[in-house]
Amino acid sequence: MKKHNIKNSLNLYKKAEKIIPGKTQLISRRSSQFAHGINPIYAKESKGGYFVDVDDNRYLDWMNAVSAIILGHSHDHVDNAVKEQIDKGSIHTINSALEIELAELLINEIPSAEMVRYTKGGGDSCTLAVRIARGTTGRDKILFSGYHGWHDWYQSANYLVNPEDGEFPFAGIEPIGVPKVLKGTAIPFIYEDIDNLKELIEIHGDEVAAIMLEPMRSEFPKEGYLEEVKKLAHDNGSLLIFDEVSCGWRMSVGGAQKKIGVTPDMSAFAKAMSNGYPMGAVVGSVEAMEQADRMFVSSSYWSDNIGLSASKATIEYLVENNSEKWFEDYGIELKKDIAKVMDDSDVDVNISGIPSNPIVQFNSENESEVPLMKTLFVQEMAKQGIHMSTVFHPTMSHTLNDIKITSEAIEKSLIVISKAINSSFEDYLEAPILNEPFRRLVK
Repeated sequence: MKKHNIKNSLNLYKKAEKIIPGKTQLISRRSSQFAHGINPIYAKESKGGYFVDVDDNRYLDWMNAVSAIILGHSHDHVDNAVKEQIDKGSIHTINSALEIELAELLINEIPSAEMVRYTKGGGDSCTLAVRIARGTTGRDKILFSGYHGWHDWYQSANYLVNPEDGEFPFAGIEPIGVPKVLKGTAIPFIYEDIDNLKELIEIHGDEVAAIMLEPMRSEFPKEGYLEEVKKLAHDNGSLLIFDEVSCGWRMSVGGAQKKIGVTPDMSAFAKAMSNGYPMGAVVGSVEAMEQADRMFVSSSYWSDNIGLSASKATIEYLVENNSEKWFEDYGIELKKDIAKVMDDSDVDVNISGIPSNPIVQFNSENESEVPLMKTLFVQEMAKQGIHMSTVFHPTMSHTLNDIKITSEAIEKSLIVISKAINSSFEDYLEAPILNEPFRRLVK
């Protein structure tokens, strides 16, 4: 398969290396996360389930801004609402009634929502939830499982070790610039290991302000697990916080908590709630959140009218178009077609995960082969005009034909991977091995 010309992308990336520390603003957009030299790095426009890069190549997009796009790129329903609002003012000197309208919508849809505060992104939402939990309980420590952003409170955990393997909780990330005095204030626990959590509660007891976790990612938790976590938190006088920045919206407009049936004290949301416009929220019970009235949490842009109108339009569209059923049906079809292709291949690979978040899972008796297989997969898919990692983030703009295109591309990619396994990966890899910047503590 012939690769696309991405000369302009690579030239821009070289410029970025000199003037932008880290080259990109989001680690997940670094070229090292894909097949460098093969995958595009810069886009100039995007619409529906596709984008066009700066070299005029068109790609089917399964990344969708790391799941922030849920309806499709440049979705008319959301963009028209935003354009209408821009003519009325992107931000006012005084408050906007949109703050109340969106809050009422969130409270109506999310089980844990009785009160609402806004932010502009997932890391902000998690940090605000932690601040409120500490202020409400008068305690300092947070027990967590999952990925919760870049802020100091969370990254301080990298002064500790991951309880599973003794390494940094976030593989490959050093806590450079994070005050060492925060060491021990955010402590990781192993997802679905209830004994590990119990042990930490026994050690830290009434110092624990909250237990915070991503309730799930690609698979549902073991039956009764989240219920037991909630009981442990409340028995200890701690709050339970769900980080639904990534798992919210696709599975259910009310988040994973609505689907699973476990209601936390507070929840952090962002990403897909506004279909690509900057917006986030912390929602929770009156008991958990009303003390925030006395805490200094304040920002000019947390309630700008653009994010508010985008989020309101996105959520209304999801509700009106029965999005939960759409994602379930579409994901089942996507997984079915891909599974058939994989079953016909001699490569040890399968498609797993919930329908709204399918995952390509490579396996090998030789574990060192798995990163090679992943890299070759991403490389070969990019050559066929499909930009993805090994995770699918479908949007409501994707079609059945996109599934057909993807299945056919996967079939061709697996043929190349099979050849590499039976000969040498060096003969087929044209890019450095994928560099995963951090490991999540939740499946």
